[in-house]
Amino acid sequence: MLKLAQTPVEPTPVPQHVAIIMDGNGRWARARGLPRTLGHREGVEALRRTVEAAGKMGVKYLTVFGFSTENWTRPVEEVDALFELMRLYVAKDLERLVKEGVCIRVIGGRESLAPDVRDIIVRAEQRSAHNSALRLTVAFNYGGRSEIVRAVQRIAADVKAGVLAPEAISADTFDLYLYTHDMPSPDLVIRTSGEQRISNFLLWQAAYAEFIFLDVLWPDFDQAALESAFHEYRQRDRRFGGVIRDATN
Repeated sequence: MLKLAQTPVEPTPVPQHVAIIMDGNGRWARARGLPRTLGHREGVEALRRTVEAAGKMGVKYLTVFGFSTENWTRPVEEVDALFELMRLYVAKDLERLVKEGVCIRVIGGRESLAPDVRDIIVRAEQRSAHNSALRLTVAFNYGGRSEIVRAVQRIAADVKAGVLAPEAISADTFDLYLYTHDMPSPDLVIRTSGEQRISNFLLWQAAYAEFIFLDVLWPDFDQAALESAFHEYRQRDRRFGGVIRDATN
């Protein structure tokens, strides 16, 4: 019997833009009888692993939720520890990330941050601005609702100044006023720890992202967990509001 030659199926590429809600540091520490601050420290190690794995796997944009506008309500000691971890992460990893071609961006409100933290952010962004292998965006002092309000305020100011006509405002126009105006919307949003909510993260940008919720706590997240999420992502049929057309039509 004559066998027809089969065209090899090309593997589905990894998502271009991956966004991660890094959740579970506190529960990881509590399960081990450790202070929450040690959970956050281990979370930084997980971030290091994830940035390296994402780069190796061909991801072009990685956005992580580092500190939300709601996190200010946590105990002062924990907030201070989170800021100190950011300082240490940049001090220890910046030059390595620059050498590996990682471009660092930080999105979120900066007005309420300590001057030295603002300086750290500016230094990291300027030092890595020429890189293009991977865009690492850290959402820090960030909230999706406040980002949308900020965009509306800026649009209103431009309309009042006569720079923008009201009838010219569209979804594409709105995109230009967001922190993420120079990057594509996320293809995949991952949340660790088993929680299944978006928690005010990239509310506008994630309109058509695929969501994957993993039971793994963030400090235990590694390349195997990322590969598992990508495997599930490849099973999804992304229609962006459309329908599946019959192949015979």
